Amino acid sequence: MIIKDCNIIFTDKIEKGSILIEDGKIKEINPRIEESSHIIDGSSLYLSPGFIDVHIHGAGGHDTMDGTFESLNEIAKVISTHGTTSFLPTTMTCSIEDIKKSVEAIAYAKKNGTEGANVIGAHLEGPFISPEMIGAQNPNYIQKPSVNTFKEIVNDNIDAITSVTLAPELDGAKELISYLKENNITPSMGHTKAKYTEAIEGIKCGVCHATHLFNAMTPFHHREPGVVGAIFDTDITTETISDGIHINYASLRTAYKVKGTDKVLLVTDAMMACCMPDGNYSLGGQDVIVENGAARLKNGALAGSVLTLDAAVKNVYNNTNYPLNEVINMASLNGAKLCRVDHRKGMIKEGYDADLVLFDKNINVKYTIVNGKVVYSA
Repeated sequence: MIIKDCNIIFTDKIEKGSILIEDGKIKEINPRIEESSHIIDGSSLYLSPGFIDVHIHGAGGHDTMDGTFESLNEIAKVISTHGTTSFLPTTMTCSIEDIKKSVEAIAYAKKNGTEGANVIGAHLEGPFISPEMIGAQNPNYIQKPSVNTFKEIVNDNIDAITSVTLAPELDGAKELISYLKENNITPSMGHTKAKYTEAIEGIKCGVCHATHLFNAMTPFHHREPGVVGAIFDTDITTETISDGIHINYASLRTAYKVKGTDKVLLVTDAMMACCMPDGNYSLGGQDVIVENGAARLKNGALAGSVLTLDAAVKNVYNNTNYPLNEVINMASLNGAKLCRVDHRKGMIKEGYDADLVLFDKNINVKYTIVNGKVVYSA
């Protein structure tokens, strides 16, 4: 397959060109074009590396906590229509049995593939979180951080776990953080009531990422900088839900200025109502009402989002002054680095996986290609 005459978005520039895809890989950039090849005309379109979502609970009426391959496959198909080519299905603070079941389904999907976006691994959001920063998680299923409890949850599927969100100030957290680091799993701080000093201690132990910046964490104050201050004061990565609901755009611009676009990932934190009409849904067994693009529990707490990554890219591009290639890095390369797959995903480079998105100047997705196969065309 050849994608011809498109605007290729590299990590540091955008250039007109063509690419040849063979055997699921980017074989050559600017190849000689054989008319016998299957050709996609990319003139007037932008070619981007596929988007990578490291924090997503569901979409299309399906939830990671359904604990089935069928649900993960449907989520993978739905989000691929919005340019996502790889993702970490994200679990909730639920019963250990339910999380185990979801982890088993994720491990299966990672090994066997889907009909849409690649499942790279699992993101466990909880159950090792603070009851004081619960957000939309279920307080009945919080667990004390413990290596043994983590082992019970993942069983033989530790290789399928990519990241774990936990509260670093809790008893037992430091031991678990160290264990995760030893096993090449990203410890991320989130749903945390930590003070600045406690967050810094967690970072010294191995925390290298922070879950949904500003949300469910202690805010920045000039006399107690909190978790937000610790994120700003160190070089750990973080992620933003850039829907204009979870974070005001002025706060987003400030965060990007402090952290730099190479340290921030765009994520959706989407739940099953993503790509569905407004109405009543659930998240981690709790009732959620979706109205006017916002998902909330009955008590008013935000409950994930209905954001898609193409919309996140569009929102950031339209509300900041960053060039498109930098915004795309936040949606692709930075996620690939967190998932430790940046040697084969997250950029347009010869030999890399052909996970690609073609979109127009308004960032409307026209084609999504996963492992060299067109999985969506508008």
